[in-house]
Amino acid sequence: MELLFPLLLVALLVPMFLGVRRQKREAAKVTDMQDTLKAGDQVITTSGLYGTVVDLDDTTVDLEIAEDVVTTWLRAAIREVRVETEPVADDADTIEVDSAAADTNGAHVADAVEESAAQTETRLTKD
Repeated sequence: MELLFPLLLVALLVPMFLGVRRQKREAAKVTDMQDTLKAGDQVITTSGLYGTVVDLDDTTVDLEIAEDVVTTWLRAAIREVRVETEPVADDADTIEVDSAAADTNGAHVADAVEESAAQTETRLTKD
């Protein structure tokens, strides 16, 4: 009975200690990602906004959220950097179109094509 209290104390403190270590590790990953941002990176903010990094300074990031629409965000608001993956098509001649992607006239709406970081950089430096 004398060993029950210390055993319960250890059983409760060990998971708490491991949880704190995991949180610190995740926070370090996020901070490292925010520190290594560069122009042209496609990112997602903590509020769910998708954008492309146009300019950076120590505390803020300028994101292009639409063509010629640039907004300023805190670096801490960047949740993740999007990694582009190339879609793999089985046959280049066949294109599957979702029935929800058809407009009211029955014609199919083309899928939106995202531009690459290099294309964004070229477009933004044309001026």
